[in-house]
Amino acid sequence: MNIYQDIILDHYHHPHNQGRLIKPDKSGKVSNPLCGDKIEMMIDFEKNKVKEVKFHGEGCVISTASASMLTDFAKSKSKEELKKLNSKFIIKMLGIDLGMTRIKCAVLPLEALHKLL
Repeated sequence: MNIYQDIILDHYHHPHNQGRLIKPDKSGKVSNPLCGDKIEMMIDFEKNKVKEVKFHGEGCVISTASASMLTDFAKSKSKEELKKLNSKFIIKMLGIDLGMTRIKCAVLPLEALHKLL
């Protein structure tokens, strides 16, 4: 196992920012009907920057780790910065090679984020 795989497993077993915000400013839900992964992301903004971000749902190792890592990254970022993120960013963030079916799992949290923006 390489360092990236260890980081992904750690984010899966101990996800950061998992939970719900009581009254989020925005939220977005997405699902992948092929594998059953479901992610909801919630954000509170302050002065156009992310003050707090949480996610919850059911997902595989890749989608859960991606959500955990993405929410860590999103803190204190502006809406404009977050709108620029794409699948290449997510793949680079994860640091591993993904097949076509696993890329969908990896970008599911990003889709939820973009939906709420």
